[in-house]
Amino acid sequence: MKTRNIPDTMRALVVYGKEDYRLENDFPTPECGPDDIIIKCEGCGICAGDVKCFHGAARMWGTGDEEPWVKTPCIGGHEFLGYIVEIGENVKGYEIGDRVIADQIVPCGECRFCKSGKYWMCQRHNIFGYQPENNGGFAEYVKFPKNSVVHKVPKDIPLEDALLIEPYACSKHAVDRADIGCEDVVVISGAGTLGLGMISYARMKNPKKLISLDMQDNRLAKALEFGADLALNPGKEDVVKAIMDMTDGYGCDIYIEATGNPASVTQGLNMVRKLGRFVEFSVFGKETTADWSIIGDMKELDLLGAHLSPYCYPFVIDNIANGNLKTNGVVSTILPIEEWEKGFELASGIKGDFKVGLVF
Repeated sequence: MKTRNIPDTMRALVVYGKEDYRLENDFPTPECGPDDIIIKCEGCGICAGDVKCFHGAARMWGTGDEEPWVKTPCIGGHEFLGYIVEIGENVKGYEIGDRVIADQIVPCGECRFCKSGKYWMCQRHNIFGYQPENNGGFAEYVKFPKNSVVHKVPKDIPLEDALLIEPYACSKHAVDRADIGCEDVVVISGAGTLGLGMISYARMKNPKKLISLDMQDNRLAKALEFGADLALNPGKEDVVKAIMDMTDGYGCDIYIEATGNPASVTQGLNMVRKLGRFVEFSVFGKETTADWSIIGDMKELDLLGAHLSPYCYPFVIDNIANGNLKTNGVVSTILPIEEWEKGFELASGIKGDFKVGLVF
């Protein structure tokens, strides 16, 4: 019998239901098959999606027409990285001790999307942190199963920066979908972690004007630090009028929605110009309604979704390492896993935090 160099059990935050998360000290450590990698989790960020999942967001727990993402019991968390402690005999290119991270999705490799290279839209759509076969990073050890899209992370990137790799990769994909040009007036709604990643990357595209919107002034200050030309608070001024005034009544060329708030959607539809581009990247806690006549008959908009972070990790890892993507102060709090409830509370932004991480 093979002797393992890691414990048989571990600490893990296990999801049993809506608002039924339990920290367990003797959860079985994942087994390493011939095509798997086992990592010792270094840390895991708490995503806004994790908070919404905890509170029972319909999109994650299913509706009458849709199957739930969450299949319990499972271990949550998808913004994680760690060091390889076990490796399957068929795995090539990685060694014990490598610091690694993986795309949030574990593609099946067999569906039409995977076979055409669009793996992030895999029909099976298994995602770390939502099914027991893909347990997430709120645990001491995590398995990267076969087909995981694994990337090496330089060991000299501080943990508080490395925890931003997954969300910033999502930010990059959303901005890439917007296809920003140098003559574009770009509005990014939301200056949380994702919005700040978008601001920092969009700045590299050199748009004509880059504008950040958020309801919290501390977030707007960080957006200006990260490269926004202008930061506006919709709670304090009529931002639609402000954008119209500065664009001779046309509206912004591109609007990227990164709040998950229904009001931000309608705000953006009213703010973007005719023939403009609207990019949506959010998980909503409830359904959002809008006047679809704006999208079609009134403005003929390009309406684009953005999901996950395909082919974005290498760029993000390199540009966090070299400082081109700004990270200073985004990870505001790192807590031990035993304080996960406090972490989830802070991750809601109730006290002004951007990104909160858990460690083991």
